[in-house]
Amino acid sequence: MALVVSNLSVGRNGDQVLDAVSFSLESGSLTALVGPNGAGKSTLLQAIAGQLPIGSGTVELHGVTLLPALARRELALMPQRGEIAWDFPITVRELVDLGRLVAARPGCCDVEAALQRVGLVGLADRRLDQLSGGQQQRALLARTLVQPAQILLLDEPCAAIDPPSRTALLKVMGQLRDAGLTLLVSSHDWGLDLDAYDRVLVLDRTVLADGTPGQVRQALGDLRVGNHCCG
Repeated sequence: MALVVSNLSVGRNGDQVLDAVSFSLESGSLTALVGPNGAGKSTLLQAIAGQLPIGSGTVELHGVTLLPALARRELALMPQRGEIAWDFPITVRELVDLGRLVAARPGCCDVEAALQRVGLVGLADRRLDQLSGGQQQRALLARTLVQPAQILLLDEPCAAIDPPSRTALLKVMGQLRDAGLTLLVSSHDWGLDLDAYDRVLVLDRTVLADGTPGQVRQALGDLRVGNHCCG
C-alpha cells in the first residue's frame, strides 16, 4: 500500500472533527472521498499532508511514519478553488511555477510538461481572471503536478464547474492514475461521476463506507434502511 491511515483523530477549535479514520490507498489508484458539508474531508486531506496536527493515530507512507516534514515533501495538496485569489495579476504559467516553490527541492516537474498534462499549453500566458472555472481548476492541478510527489490530494477539484469541464478534469485525473500516480480526491458528488473512480470512501467524521462505486452505493442503501445519517 502506498498510504495507510490508521485510527486517525483530529480536533479543531476544541471540536472532534475526525474520529478513528482508517483506510489505505494502493499505488496508481484514483479514490473519491465523499461526504456532506462538515464531514471533515478538507481536514483529513490537510492532516495527511502535514498541515494540521494529528490528535491520535498514524499515517504511513510506504511503511514509514509520515511526520509533517516528510508529508510536505512527499505529498502534494491541491487546495480548494476558493482559497486562490483569481484576480491576482499573474498568468497561468506563473501560477504553475509557484508550485515549484512549494516543493522547494530537486525533482520538480517541468512547468511546460505540467501544462501539457492538463491541456493548458495554449493558455499559458493568459491571466488567471480570463479563465473559465474549469480552466482555473486545471491550472491549480498543474501547479500541484510540478511538485515531485507520487500521491496527490485534491480538495474539491470538480466544485463549481460545468459538466463538460468536470468530465474533462475527470479524464485528466484518470490519465494521471494510469501514469502511476495515486490520487485522493474530495467531492460532494454522489452521482454517476463516481463511476470514474476505482474506489470511494464515504466520510462523516469517520469512514462510513469503503469500496468500489457499486459496493458503496449498496452500503449507503443499507445505512439509509438502518436510519443512519450518511449525508
